Amino acid sequence: MVSIHSFSQEIAVLHYNGGGDWYSNPTALPNLIRFCNQNINTTIDSTPETVKPESTDIFQYPYIHMTGHGNVYFTDQDAKNLRDYLISGGFLHIDDNYGMEPFVRKELLKVFPDKKLEELNPDHDIFNTYFEFPKGLPKIHEHDGKRPQALGLYHEDRLILLFTFESDLGDGWENQEVHNDPEEVRLKALKMGANIIKYVFEH
Repeated sequence: MVSIHSFSQEIAVLHYNGGGDWYSNPTALPNLIRFCNQNINTTIDSTPETVKPESTDIFQYPYIHMTGHGNVYFTDQDAKNLRDYLISGGFLHIDDNYGMEPFVRKELLKVFPDKKLEELNPDHDIFNTYFEFPKGLPKIHEHDGKRPQALGLYHEDRLILLFTFESDLGDGWENQEVHNDPEEVRLKALKMGANIIKYVFEH
């Protein structure tokens, strides 16, 4: 099994199959990277790479980001490679840009048929690792008006996957003119994103 480059501080976007817009929110990660480098002492390259789930290239990145609005499909090869990546030290953050949730749940069963998504309590370290979020995952965009949820998968007590939905962090990371979010909402999203990055790099 390939191992993760333990000291790497680079992140990538997952180019998955199924027709969903994996490329949505193009300004989000560059803005989050800039915020992290300025505020939590990271040295992440300003341009995130793009990787496919079946490629061994994913093992170069301790953090991989996945987003979109629609369908997601993992082949058996995708699922095995993602499973190997995650249990060998990698981390996948899936941020539902609205509409991914039913597809994500179905495809994650291919990756880990024996694991169930568990909701993270507000006192989880990821909500307190640098910035404080005493109520847990913040709400950035309303969509259906439901409460935001942060769900995780664990391997040997290590959080290996985070699925955030009914929050839409990525929209808050985008350039201000894209969604016209108030600055305090964008800052809340960026702070939560920085917490996730810091948590991944330290675990």
